Amino acid sequence: MQLDINEQIYEVPDEPDRPLLWVLRDELGLTGTKFGCGIGVCGSCVVHLDGTPVRSCVTPISSVGSKVVCTIEGLAETTDEGETILHPVQQAFLDEQAPQCGYCMSGQIMTAAALLEDNQNPDDDTIKNTMSAVYCRCGAYDRVRKAVKHAAEEIGS
Repeated sequence: MQLDINEQIYEVPDEPDRPLLWVLRDELGLTGTKFGCGIGVCGSCVVHLDGTPVRSCVTPISSVGSKVVCTIEGLAETTDEGETILHPVQQAFLDEQAPQCGYCMSGQIMTAAALLEDNQNPDDDTIKNTMSAVYCRCGAYDRVRKAVKHAAEEIGS
């Protein structure tokens, strides 16, 4: 079965019930997407499926089909010269020192990127409600919200 991940086509074994997360991490070595709870609750495993955030631990590869998967590794751009340009959300999370342990951060960043793709000027309540869907064991929610606002300002300017 073929999967379009981060603008690359991968051939993976056709095991329809296999979670996307395991394909990403175990077969393709894309370990930026984290395993947290395994039941779709914590949000550490969020990736984009045709731009929509999904929890890859409960997304069977059979549901991916011809949709495009974007992982945390796929958010940044690489120039023709090989330079990496971080996505504004990635840069804002670094600038605001949002990560503490970092375990939930790929899920936080992917969730924030999807939010800002749909709404480049979210209000505080929208940011809080959207970002609270990703569980942060360290309680870095204030720094995460600050980073999302920072990214929104960068994207909007």
